[in-house]
Amino acid sequence: MVRSGKRESYLQIFIENLREHWLNRTQIARLSVADLKKTYHGAALGWSWAVIKPVFTIFIYWFAIDIGLRSGKPINDYPYILWLMAGIIPWFFMNDALTGGTECIRRYSYLVTKMKFPVMTIPTFTNLSKLFVHICLIVAEVAVFWCAGYPPTVYMLQIPIYMLLMFLFFNAWSLFSGMVSAIGKDFSNLVRSLTVGVFWLSGIIWNIDNLTGPNSTPTKQFLYKLMMINPVTFICYGYRNAFLYNTWIWDQPKRLLYFLCWYVLLALLSLWAYRKLYKEVPDVL
Repeated sequence: MVRSGKRESYLQIFIENLREHWLNRTQIARLSVADLKKTYHGAALGWSWAVIKPVFTIFIYWFAIDIGLRSGKPINDYPYILWLMAGIIPWFFMNDALTGGTECIRRYSYLVTKMKFPVMTIPTFTNLSKLFVHICLIVAEVAVFWCAGYPPTVYMLQIPIYMLLMFLFFNAWSLFSGMVSAIGKDFSNLVRSLTVGVFWLSGIIWNIDNLTGPNSTPTKQFLYKLMMINPVTFICYGYRNAFLYNTWIWDQPKRLLYFLCWYVLLALLSLWAYRKLYKEVPDVL
């Protein structure tokens, strides 16, 4: 990639980003498959871990809350285990993207330092490998719902829309966080520490609608509004709308607007980080 001494504008970087993805689309697909193989290389069960780990995690949360704490009551007449699955399966992708995105540039530092490679495509193929796993889990989830007496509905056709929004959002995050953490590891450690908080404050294993019940207070009402602008909450509840609540994405325009505002802000931050740091990253790595 040849660059002049004059710093590029955000529009030029955005156009360059699209161009590099288009020109390297075949390479991105191959690298995503290689990244997936690399993730499970050396494990005795191989790719089976892509399913075993999420299933085990879901079982632990279900057992602890439904059996142990006896608080896993049906939510809106749906069994808690199904309600939990609908929200936690997209979280598996988001969790991997949150933490893995901060390390993607460092993980593939040899592509940055030893060869001419479009850096902006690194987050894409690493997240694409995670998306393959996510799609497999969604197929398994549809089968579980069907066996439980909830066959596929027309509302599930919007799952690819939520999937695309989730991928684009966390791809922008990965470019931003990957560039920043390539300069200093402290940012990666900070993200890992905050991820636990994001999980518990996003309504993934508990119903945030409880904050608006009969005993709701102004504080709870404020917390509810604050949580509903959380992009992670938007995605998790979007999947629940598709699997359980039979609600279209355009039926909640404010939530969609909040998410899109977050995405635009994050996309600008990712372009800023790339524009600011792309010359320094190879030297630091």
